[in-house]
Amino acid sequence: MDELVHGLLRPQDDNRPYLTHRQESLTRGELRERVAKQAAVFEGYGIGGRSTVGLRTPPSFTQVEVLLALGQLGAQVQLFDYRLKPAEITALRAVCRPQFMVSAGVNVQAAFGFRADYEVVTERLPGGRPAGTDHRLVQFSSGSTGQPKVIGRTAESLRSEVERFSRIPGMPGAGDRVLLLSSTAHSFGLVGGLLHSLVSGATVVFAPRVSARDILRTAAEHRVTTLFGVPMHYELLCAAGTRPDLPDLRAAVSGGEQMPPQVAARFAELYGVRVGESYGTTETGVVAMDVSGALRPAAGPPAPGIVVREQRGELEVALAQSPYLHGTGGDQYTDGWLRTRDRVTVAADGTVRLHGRADSLVVIGGLKVDLVEVENVLREHPAVDQAVLVHEGVTEAYVTVAAGARTSPEELLRWCRERLADFKTPRVIRLLDELPRTSNGKLVRQAAVLHAASADR
Repeated sequence: MDELVHGLLRPQDDNRPYLTHRQESLTRGELRERVAKQAAVFEGYGIGGRSTVGLRTPPSFTQVEVLLALGQLGAQVQLFDYRLKPAEITALRAVCRPQFMVSAGVNVQAAFGFRADYEVVTERLPGGRPAGTDHRLVQFSSGSTGQPKVIGRTAESLRSEVERFSRIPGMPGAGDRVLLLSSTAHSFGLVGGLLHSLVSGATVVFAPRVSARDILRTAAEHRVTTLFGVPMHYELLCAAGTRPDLPDLRAAVSGGEQMPPQVAARFAELYGVRVGESYGTTETGVVAMDVSGALRPAAGPPAPGIVVREQRGELEVALAQSPYLHGTGGDQYTDGWLRTRDRVTVAADGTVRLHGRADSLVVIGGLKVDLVEVENVLREHPAVDQAVLVHEGVTEAYVTVAAGARTSPEELLRWCRERLADFKTPRVIRLLDELPRTSNGKLVRQAAVLHAASADR
């Protein structure tokens, strides 16, 4: 990954602004200097090629420079979402066994809004293991078994995806200003937002907070030309009471989950820009993308270099090797094809149209959540016998209590909040005497049936 980082930070672009927050900007030359200083510090800790390093920092200038510094040293970076709770971090570390942990030197759970800079703390971990493969970026995704999947990306895979984004019509380039609302801990925000902008010459702009007022003020002040976000961000902007003119805005793209048609239509009506769609997975990177929004509700044609097929109504993507590490992929990768478990229609010209998930994985606010993982956390409570989750707009849990035990929805919500990231925590927990089952004994996971059982209680 060191060659990739050197390629991203080209000397001829040193004076061009790269990251902007409020009135503070970081040029590519300044970033180059910061990356060199961070790399020297990490070398002092003994971090180098094949070192495994967990990175947990909020979105910030610091996150970018640390990620690039570790990549420049040839380390394998395991990217932890800063919103995960300690129990979740502990479980992932037990699987991946990083040798070092680099974290923001403040309580990141208390961090409010975007900050440009953080001090970082580097900790050597006992029992850590060096990288056994050439994967240089490791990310995590919920799986259908309830256990997180560990997904590895090689430097070549990341380089190819940056190039893929560059060949998609309408992507921002030199002189563009991209307001990046998508998470920088996940593929679209990281590769399509940060890394592609670094190569293309675009400037990445961050809003101080995720609110309609702050997003719109930032867009107007910095004359943003492109907006990257998830449907939740566009819903916020559609509900804004006061909307400034955004004459420079030419493109808006939504990723992470399907955009509700009514939100896309309302945004186009209010702001005069159609919302494009970007579809991909952590395992593959971008799969299909239409920046213009003209193909909506389709996600667009396969991105350059991507080969897809429709099998039994589900989308499969060709990959040269399995992206899964530590045996976490199950049967999702077979014979050169990755099963996305997304229901699709692939038209004769290759255009991909999505129809939702085919398994227990749902998307909440652009973030993937496995309902089975949450069910398992609830079942760990000493008073819980069984738990079933459904998601239709909000996540609801239906729970039965073990014989002789006592609990309450409030207690179970506290239990979940202590063990799960906020976006994974159920919004409603309902206690039932008995969970509905099918004729062959399987738990029913249909929201309407569970709602009816709750109403009859």
